Amino acid sequence: MPALSTQVAEARRRLRTLLSEWDVDEDMCSDATLVLSELFTNAVRYSDSEKIVCGLRLTREALRLEVADEGGGTTEPCTREAASDEEGGRGLLLVGALSRKWGVHPCTDGRGRAVWAVLARRTGAW
Repeated sequence: MPALSTQVAEARRRLRTLLSEWDVDEDMCSDATLVLSELFTNAVRYSDSEKIVCGLRLTREALRLEVADEGGGTTEPCTREAASDEEGGRGLLLVGALSRKWGVHPCTDGRGRAVWAVLARRTGAW
């Protein structure tokens, strides 16, 4: 997808459509949509990418989301304490709160990085 802030809503829409087709419960769908939104927004904001690639994998136990950029950013993704009057700075804290785990790895082509998050499926789902 183009690395534009206007594409965040489209990424969310596509994810919701796919998860709905896979009969994923609404709570997980909402959590996954928020996580994807934060990861996509960070990729737009903190990299010089022209495109962003989103991936997901659903198993009985978990949903793994991944957002990859083409690099060029100056900062590594990390959580930080945002001041109470700041509008931003809490995205990865939200990702951490909603995910079983998350992390960063270099893209296989050597350009850019991918930030991933694993969300646990709730007991009884599916």
